[in-house]
Amino acid sequence: MSPSQLASSGFAEERRLGASGKFLLRLHIDAPLLIGLFLLASIGLVVLYSAGNQELGLLIRQCVRLLLGFLVMLAIAQIQPPTLAFWSPWIFALALIMLIAVLLLGEVGKGAQRWLNLGLFRFQPSEIMKIAVPMMIAWFLADCALPPKKLRLFTCSLILIVPTLLVAKQPDLGTALLIASSGVFALFLAGIRWWIIGFVTIAFASSIPFVWNLLHDYQRQRVLTFLNPESDPLGSGYHIIQSTIAIGSGGVYGKGWLNGTQSHLDFLPERSTDFIFAVLSEEFGLIGILLLFSVYLFITARGLVIAAQAQDTYARLLAGSLTLTFFVYIFVNIGMVTGLLPVVGVPLPLVSYGGTSLVTIMAGFGILMSIKTHRKLVAG
Repeated sequence: MSPSQLASSGFAEERRLGASGKFLLRLHIDAPLLIGLFLLASIGLVVLYSAGNQELGLLIRQCVRLLLGFLVMLAIAQIQPPTLAFWSPWIFALALIMLIAVLLLGEVGKGAQRWLNLGLFRFQPSEIMKIAVPMMIAWFLADCALPPKKLRLFTCSLILIVPTLLVAKQPDLGTALLIASSGVFALFLAGIRWWIIGFVTIAFASSIPFVWNLLHDYQRQRVLTFLNPESDPLGSGYHIIQSTIAIGSGGVYGKGWLNGTQSHLDFLPERSTDFIFAVLSEEFGLIGILLLFSVYLFITARGLVIAAQAQDTYARLLAGSLTLTFFVYIFVNIGMVTGLLPVVGVPLPLVSYGGTSLVTIMAGFGILMSIKTHRKLVAG
C-alpha cells in the first residue's frame, strides 16, 4: 500500500470516529479497551459491596483506588513508546535496587519482608517488577535479530531470574510467579526455540525436590493442602473447602445479589480479596461466571490485537507480555479459588479489593493504550 493510500485510510478512519471517539483518540485512550476495563471495574464494585457486608467505606476506598488506577493509566498512555523504551533500563535498575533494599532494610509484616517504609506510606517494590522485567527484556531484544542468540538469551535469563529470586526470598511466591511469567512471555514472543523450552521444562521438573527443601513450612503446607484439602478441613484446608462449597452452591443462576450464605455467614475467609470469585459464583451462579469470563476474554483479546498491530519489536514484545501476564492473574486466582492450584495470594484483577496491585495492572494497560494510540502509518 502506498503512502497516499495509507494516509487516505487514516483520514477515512478518523472521519468514521464520532466526537467522543476523536476526543478519546486525542487523550490516547483506546475506546474498546477502556469499555472493557470499565465493565470489569463495575462488576468488581457490585460484587465487592456484597462481599464486604455492604460496607460503604470499603466501597468508597476501592472507588478511590480505581480512580487513581485510571489516572495512572491515562498519564502513562500519553508517553510515547520510544520514551518508554528509553527509560526501561533505568526503571528496571531502580526497581532492582529497591528490591535489594527490601532484603536489607524492608519492614516485616505477617511473616514477610516485602515493604519499604517511605515515611508517608509503605511501598512494595516487587509490584514495579511486574512491568519492569518485560520492559527491560523487550528493550534488550528490540535491536537484535530474533530469535535471540545464546548470549542474549543468557542475559535475558539473568534479567528474569534475579528479581524473581529476590521476590521469592521475601517470601512472595504469587508475585514471583507473575514476574517470572512476564519475562517468560516476552522471551516466548521473541521466538525462542522449542528445544530450549523443552530443556527448561525438564530442568524445572528435575529441580522440584531441591525447591521443595527451600520452601518455608507454611508454603509446603499449602502444596499438601492443595493435594488433599480434606486432610485438615478445619485448618489449612478450610479456605479451599469453603470456597468450593460456595462456588458449587451457586448453581446456574446463583442465590441472588447480597444473598450468599457462605460469605454473609462468615464461612468464606478473605472474601473481599483473594476469594472474591467464590462470592460472585455463589450469588450470580454460572451466568455470572460466564459474564465475567466474557469481559476478561474481551480485554485479553484486545490486548493481543494491540500487540499484533504494534510496529516495532519493543512494543510488540511488551504489549504481548503484559496482556498474557494479565491472563495469568486470572488463571492463577480462579485456579486457586477452585482448588485447581495451590493458594499463592494472587488477586482477581480489578475485582478483588486492593491498591498496589490494581494500580500496577492499570499502569500496564496505560502502556497498551500508548502502544495502540501512538502508532504511525508507514509505507508497506
